[in-house]
Amino acid sequence: MWPCLLLCCGWSSFILAEESDPVIGSIGETEVHQSEVLASFGTLGSVEKEALARDPATLNKLVRSLLVQRVILKEALEKKWEEEPQTQALIKSTREAAIADSYLKAVNRPPESYPSEAELKMAYENGRAALTVPRSFRLAQIYVAEEAGAEKKLKAVQQRLKEKPASFAQVAREMSEEKESASRDGEIGWLREQQIQPEILAQLPQLKVNATSAPVRLKDGWHILKVLDVREPFTPIFDQVRVQLAQRMRAEKSSASMQAYVSEVLHKHPVAINEVALSKLLQNAPSNDASVKP
Repeated sequence: MWPCLLLCCGWSSFILAEESDPVIGSIGETEVHQSEVLASFGTLGSVEKEALARDPATLNKLVRSLLVQRVILKEALEKKWEEEPQTQALIKSTREAAIADSYLKAVNRPPESYPSEAELKMAYENGRAALTVPRSFRLAQIYVAEEAGAEKKLKAVQQRLKEKPASFAQVAREMSEEKESASRDGEIGWLREQQIQPEILAQLPQLKVNATSAPVRLKDGWHILKVLDVREPFTPIFDQVRVQLAQRMRAEKSSASMQAYVSEVLHKHPVAINEVALSKLLQNAPSNDASVKP
């Protein structure tokens, strides 16, 4: 629910009437609140935040990652892992790297006005060919693994489909040996042409929607395919790719700016390396192994 709220209410003054800082996720007694999730976005600009808010799956992964991190952190703190000398050194180097990296990104972040609407539309027109989405197929399958008894099982599958062609989903649930797709009535989902094995792709143009293919033998076993839908090649309209295009353009501009910035720093402050000392460095380096306290 909350990604929709993020889009509708904004990021900086995001407050709910019922709860000022609601719990977004939890593992046991460990919780992650809305403010903590927002804080994890760091130096993201408005375009990047908008793109993230449009992708609930990515937000879900972020919250899960934060929760797992909290559980592990709790265990580590209980064992006073932060007091280990190697951990102290790592904390120091990580802190310094985080400050430098955050500063570098901040001073080279494109202005919020970039890209302008005119720049976006020009990029869209210039890149229309690259934006074209190839033909895609929504497929379902019944899979029989290449092992002893495979041909007998394959014949049994074919017999059931022959007796009742409309029972593909039921047969997939009961007999397909690829459990993930079997749990969805055999559905694999949408695949673009270049994502499909050539042997299978060769069968698809001959099939109408809801038609079932002959068994296709690959190295891993037999695949019987059903075409659930077909989407012809198309070029998304400007509004469909506007956010992603702006995100890409900002990332490219930021990357170029950071490279120029680092080059300027190196020009002002030339690097000197003691190659002799460097060659002996690893010989004197301490072991990275640290005993984990029980």
